[in-house]
Amino acid sequence: MQDRPYIEDGDIRTFTQHAGDFELVWHRDKEDRYIEPLEETDWSFQFDNDTPKVIGKHKLFIPKLTYHRLIKGTGELRLRVQKCDND
Repeated sequence: MQDRPYIEDGDIRTFTQHAGDFELVWHRDKEDRYIEPLEETDWSFQFDNDTPKVIGKHKLFIPKLTYHRLIKGTGELRLRVQKCDND
């Protein structure tokens, strides 16, 4: 059983249109990371205490331990996730 709202293949994550809003929860990660959409999208990204912003085709930096979430748009979202080594 899948416990995450995406399919992961190496550093590529695919979120389908079928991902439920209840699955796209506020969370934080243990390391800094960059996310880069592989195609332009109308899905949005939101940091805690900030307004949602359409991802479009922009690469985003997410600092470790910062609350954030995705907000579903149309179609699927394919992201390249680059985790940064925080040692």
